[in-house]
Amino acid sequence: MPQEFRLILKHADQPGYTPDIECYLRHGGYETLKKVFALPPRDLADGKKMSAQEQVREEVKASGLRGRGGAGFSCGLKWSFVDRRGGKPIYLICNADESEPGTFKDRQIIHKDPHQLIEGMIISCWANDVKLAYIYIRGEFPEGARILNRALKEAREKGFLGKNILGSGCDLDIWVHRGAGAYICGEETGLIESLEGKRPYPRIKPPYFPAVLGLYMSPTIVNNVETLCHVKHIMAMGAAEYAKLGTPNNTGTRIVSLSGDVKRPGYYEIEVGKATMGELINDPAFGGGLRDGRKLQAIIPGGSSSKVLKAGETFKLKRKDASGQLVPTDVSLLDLPYDFDSLAAAGTMSGSGAIIVIDDSRDIVECLANLGEFYAHESCGQCTPCREGSLWMSKALHRLTNGHGRKADADYLLHIAQNIQGRTICAFGEACAWPVLSFVKKFKNEFEAKGAADEAKNNKQGAGPTHEMKIAASPDHRSH
Repeated sequence: MPQEFRLILKHADQPGYTPDIECYLRHGGYETLKKVFALPPRDLADGKKMSAQEQVREEVKASGLRGRGGAGFSCGLKWSFVDRRGGKPIYLICNADESEPGTFKDRQIIHKDPHQLIEGMIISCWANDVKLAYIYIRGEFPEGARILNRALKEAREKGFLGKNILGSGCDLDIWVHRGAGAYICGEETGLIESLEGKRPYPRIKPPYFPAVLGLYMSPTIVNNVETLCHVKHIMAMGAAEYAKLGTPNNTGTRIVSLSGDVKRPGYYEIEVGKATMGELINDPAFGGGLRDGRKLQAIIPGGSSSKVLKAGETFKLKRKDASGQLVPTDVSLLDLPYDFDSLAAAGTMSGSGAIIVIDDSRDIVECLANLGEFYAHESCGQCTPCREGSLWMSKALHRLTNGHGRKADADYLLHIAQNIQGRTICAFGEACAWPVLSFVKKFKNEFEAKGAADEAKNNKQGAGPTHEMKIAASPDHRSH
């Protein structure tokens, strides 16, 4: 049976472990930083030398580390895109916004082991010639911001930040910047705009790829809290040993936020791909199963913006047969490995690592209406399809959950969502459209039945919303 493998959270919940620097040093803190600073240049076969900084970048790339914030993009490859020849300063930003509903992993690191994050950031900054870095933390984490500021102060006093750190020639400072509670600031270019003191309208890419035109129009690396912590462990273990954790192309460990209708909601660190969806939900070491007497209805596998998976679904995944050949194999929902590639093959994503379990006691239309209201509120308003469409979808769902729905609302929701995805500057368009597309497609009978029941009750077949609801967004609103 799978068990937790605590790498990032190794010390976090140990009795007596505290977030201060003295405790961190007693547990081997900043030793990896010293080891990295002591790396000599490496001789290459062509007679050239590889600098210590380049060695770190290559180790991170060789480790197979993928971003833990949402997209799952290769961290080392992301670093390789940075413009190092333009003469502009390079910045690094730690994305600690953690605004995806269902996600509560990064705050565990911030509250319980902040110096691990700081050490990972210093190594990452040194490897990429960064002299100034920021931790962008969401406004709803006031205590987290206080803990980080205290930890940074301790690090400066011990000589781990500032000028000529530990005699290495590395100059670096890190500052905490608090956001104001906007979901859109989790998107890297919206975050950068906010950090510059502007309205967080995401930038269009191209040309504004952060690696070239990021903070202050300079090359910028934006990495998640958990991702930066992994850098420390890659350099401590070596890329080859780190890559043995997890599964091919899904290396290392991952902190999973498990919530919803399970007996043991919480955060669990696992080797990527070594536990299935069913094990994470039902195993006594993890979720402990559904509440007594309940049945599984659906799973949101990677935070609220990921496409929902319906109980009983099967998926075609490529698995090795007896001869070692990859062949298409039917895999059930509960046997689906929890990794980046398996979930992508199932038509969804692991996203921020947040699993939300929905049992049969929940009204599935109510569940989507809750998400729809959130996304309508959080749209930054820059792009018309998202600004208008997210609100229309929320209004239609509000009708359906307040006795004024119509059978046609199911198709209406699909129509709107299909006209949002792929038509916005940033991925928020997909974030608000994908839940609607997946919920309605997979539970269309429930949506149509609720709408039809409202129509029969109100004796207004095809009439759309009532005037009392004061909602204009309707398939046939022009007739009113």
